[in-house]
Amino acid sequence: METALTNELPDYPRGITFEQVWAALMEDRKNIAEQANIMAEQAKNRAKFDAEWEEAKKEMRELSRQMGGLHNSFGEMAEHMVAPGIEDKFNEIGFNFDSVATKGMKITGADKKIKAQIDIVMENGEYIVAVEVKTKVAIKDIDYAIRQLEVLREYKPNDNRKILGAIAGVVFNENEKRAAIEAGFYILVQSGDTMKMEIPDSFVPREW
Repeated sequence: METALTNELPDYPRGITFEQVWAALMEDRKNIAEQANIMAEQAKNRAKFDAEWEEAKKEMRELSRQMGGLHNSFGEMAEHMVAPGIEDKFNEIGFNFDSVATKGMKITGADKKIKAQIDIVMENGEYIVAVEVKTKVAIKDIDYAIRQLEVLREYKPNDNRKILGAIAGVVFNENEKRAAIEAGFYILVQSGDTMKMEIPDSFVPREW
């Protein structure tokens, strides 16, 4: 009977003392504690990162709001530079407008949504000239102005007057000037504290 009990006992490694087993347990405990500390530190860092990220997003939203306001200010400044003398610039080349809307025109559809928003509109018995005003003119602004004029033409289907376009910019680089002229737009550029018209002698405006 005793022999059978002896054969069922686990085959422990021989020569290991209690002190060695205890030391191994303490080492495991130490490793577990270190891992717990690492995880706690990671959690702390994560919480700090999340807080900093939320603060960064808040600052970005505020910056975006400020930039939007600044962009609007620049836009208003550009319009104020263009509007006072723009009628004279066109009268110098043969136009005589009897109506100048420096506050622009909004065109809304049946759904009450804005379809086009033109910055300055000048009119007489023969022509309507729609002016797009930009702080810095980009190629996409030329495409945008074309769409605005297309909407304006659709908005006035029974108006037999010719619709022309103009683009005015505080910053108007040569590539954009050339593209605007080729698209049939009059262009006005900053000159000191006012604007001047820059079109070649061969320029033929596009009619919408």
